[in-house]
Amino acid sequence: MNFEIKYKDALGRIGKLKTPHGTVETPALMPVIHPGKQTIDVKKYGADMVITNAYIIYKNEELKNKAMENGIHNLINFDGPIVTDSGSFQLSVYGDIDVDNSEIIEFQENIGTDIGTSLDIPTPPYVKRERAERELQITLERAEEAINVRGNLMLNSVIQGSTFPDLRAKCAQVIGKMDFEVYPIGAVVPLLENYRYMDVLDIVMASVGNLPPSRPRHLMGAGHPMVFAFAVATGCDLYDSAAYILYAQDDRFMMPDGTYKLENLFHMPCSCEICANYTPDDLRGMKKEDRMKLIAAHNLNISFAEIRKIKQAIIDGNLLELVENRCRSHPYLLDALRGLKKYKNILEEYDPAYKKSAFFYSGPESLNRPEIYRHMKGLKKLPKKDKLVLLPAFKKPYSKNIENILLNNPEMENIHDLVGEMYKIHNLEINNPVLDESTQIAVVDYPFGIIPLEIDEVYPMAQNEAPSCLDEDSKKFIRDTINEYKDNFNEIIISERVIKKFDLDYKFKKSEESLKINLDDLNKIEYIADYQFGEGSGKALFNGKINVIKSKKTGKIRHIHDGDSLIATIRASDGIFVLSMEGARRLHNYLQYPKNRVVVNTDAEPFAKKGKSIFAKFVIDCDINIRANEEVLIVNEKDELLAFGKSLLNGREIMDFNVGQAVKTRKGGK
Repeated sequence: MNFEIKYKDALGRIGKLKTPHGTVETPALMPVIHPGKQTIDVKKYGADMVITNAYIIYKNEELKNKAMENGIHNLINFDGPIVTDSGSFQLSVYGDIDVDNSEIIEFQENIGTDIGTSLDIPTPPYVKRERAERELQITLERAEEAINVRGNLMLNSVIQGSTFPDLRAKCAQVIGKMDFEVYPIGAVVPLLENYRYMDVLDIVMASVGNLPPSRPRHLMGAGHPMVFAFAVATGCDLYDSAAYILYAQDDRFMMPDGTYKLENLFHMPCSCEICANYTPDDLRGMKKEDRMKLIAAHNLNISFAEIRKIKQAIIDGNLLELVENRCRSHPYLLDALRGLKKYKNILEEYDPAYKKSAFFYSGPESLNRPEIYRHMKGLKKLPKKDKLVLLPAFKKPYSKNIENILLNNPEMENIHDLVGEMYKIHNLEINNPVLDESTQIAVVDYPFGIIPLEIDEVYPMAQNEAPSCLDEDSKKFIRDTINEYKDNFNEIIISERVIKKFDLDYKFKKSEESLKINLDDLNKIEYIADYQFGEGSGKALFNGKINVIKSKKTGKIRHIHDGDSLIATIRASDGIFVLSMEGARRLHNYLQYPKNRVVVNTDAEPFAKKGKSIFAKFVIDCDINIRANEEVLIVNEKDELLAFGKSLLNGREIMDFNVGQAVKTRKGGK
C-alpha cells in the first residue's frame, strides 16, 4: 500500500502517495502533457505529478522509440511521478483503437511509467442501460486481466457505469477488491462540460462510497478550479486536465469563481505574475502563440493556488465553508451542493468529530453539514427526562451567561424574569409542576436547534457563528427539530420569544409556574459524557467522591477527580473530555465490546502500554462507528485495556489502511 492520510475534513483528505519517482501530496492536480507538443514547464507552476497518453506514444514510431530507449521521464522532460492513460480517451472519441489491454499495460511498464492505466470502456452519459452493463462487464474483465499482466507497475483501474449510480457502485465494489493503487472515476468530462454537476455528484458518491478508503480516487478530466473544492469534499484526491492550455488557446482565463474572456477584460482578474505584469491590451496586442503561453501560465497559477487553499481549509477544518463559497459561482454547482443533503450520513462518517475551527453558517446549505447531523444524533444519547424547557438564545456560552445574570442581579430570581412569558403545549398532560432533575433545560438557536445547557460548551455549540437575520430554511429546520424532539417528553414549556422568533404554531397556554434554574456541575459533566460516549457513560465515569475543579480565570470546569484520582479533563478548545487512565478504566468497564475500542495484535501490545502511537497495520478490529479525533480505548484480543488515545481515522479507515497512524496514544497502562 502506497497511500496514507495526514489530515481530514468532510470526505476530503490530505494524503501522501508514494511512487517510484517521489511522494506526492494529495489533493493533487496533474496537468495533461502532450508527449509531442508540450512547451510549458508545468513543474515551475506547482505540478508535482503529470499525466500523459501512452497510446499516443505507442502509435508514434519516433516517440515510441525514444520512450523505450530513454524512458518516459526523459521523453516529456519531467522528473517527477508520471501517470499514463491507456488510450481510453481515444476509444471514446474514435470508437476503436488498434491495441489491446495487455499490450498497452506492458508498454506502460516498459517505458517506466509510475502509474499506468488499464484499457477500460469509457461509456458516455445517458446511454441505454443495456449498453452500460455490457461495456461495464468488459471494463471489469480488463481490470482483472491488468492485475495478471503487470509486473511491478502501479496501476489505475477506472470506475465506469455511465450515469447509473448502481452500476458505478457495482464497479467500485468489484474493482475495489482488486489490488490497484489508484481508482479513477471516468467518463465524466461530458457532464462537467455541460455543467451537469448533480449527475457528477451522484456518480462520485456511488463510487467513493464503495471504494476502499485506503486508496486515492482520481476524478478524470476535472481541471477547472471552480470545481476543485467540491470534488475534494466529496472524496476525490487527484485531478487531471488539459483545460489550462485549451482555455488559453481560446483566450480564456480560469478563476475559482468562473471563466473570463480576454475580449471582455478591462482589468486583469488576479494578482499572479501574469496579471501583475501585463494588461489586457498587452495580451491582445501579442501573437497568439505568445499570448496563449501567458494565459496558460495564469491558468496554472490559479489552479495550483486553489489546490493550496483547499489543503489549508482541510487542515483548518473549514473545507465545507470553502465549498459553500465556491458553489455559489454557478447555479448548477449550487444544485450539487444542495444535493449533498442526500449523502450527509457518509459525510458525517468520514468528517472528524472535533475541529479547531469554528462553524460558520453561510446559508441554508450549511444546515446539511455533518456537524449538525451529528448533533441531532448526539441528542438521542442524552438521559431521558420528563419535562423540557426551551429558552431563547443568549450570548454564548448560554449556561454561563444565564447563570451570571441570575446570580448578579438580585431582582431576578427565575427564568421568567429573564426571558419573558413561558407557555406550555396544551395537549400534554401536566404531571409535575416543579422543575427538578427530571427537567431538561435547553436553548433554541440556529443552526444547531436544541442545545441542552449542560452541553452548550461542547464543540461546536459554543464554537459557531450565524447571521442575526434568520432565513426561512433555518426557521423551518428549528420547527421540524422541536416537533421531532418534543415527542420524547411528557411536558414542554417554551419561551414566548422562541415562539415568535421561529413562528411556532402549536396550541399554547400560559405557564403559571415559577421556573427556577439550577445548573448542577455533576449533572453537567454526566450530560457531556453521555453526549460524547453514549447514554449512561456519565454515571459510569463519575461515581464516588466527585470533586469538580474549575478554572480560576474563566470559571469553566477543567478537571474531575474522585478523591485524589483524576478521572478526566475538559479540553478548553472544544469542551470534550480527555480521559485519564482511571477514566479509561471506568469507561472500559461500562461500555460493551467493541464500543469505542481499537483492538491491536500482540506485536503492538508492549508499545501501547508504553504510550506509543498505534499504527493501522497493527489493528485487528475496532468499533466501526469510531470517528476521527474521538477519544478511544486501546485493547488487546482479550479486551484487556492497554491504553487510550485520540483516533486519527474513522473505523472503516482504521480497518482498511495498512500504513500510517490510526491512534495517537495519550497514555498507556504500564
